[in-house]
Amino acid sequence: MEANAVRAAIGQVLATIAPEVALDALDPAAPLRDQVDLDSMDFLNFIVGLHERLQVDIPEADYARLVSLGDLVDYLVAKRPG
Repeated sequence: MEANAVRAAIGQVLATIAPEVALDALDPAAPLRDQVDLDSMDFLNFIVGLHERLQVDIPEADYARLVSLGDLVDYLVAKRPG
């Protein structure tokens, strides 16, 4: 799956949790939780939403690797089949 499709899916899931956030306004290298003001429960819901939308297992051990938007895109592209 290409990065643009993953990024679009991230934007769709993020919109369900923080509808006021514009994905294009986010710095892809900055910590996502800080930019969007996600608490731990919102972040967990976000991860679950990504899992459901993209059918990618995201183990809790990997959460610490998913800091920025860029990290998320890279991780999900690598993990997503096809």
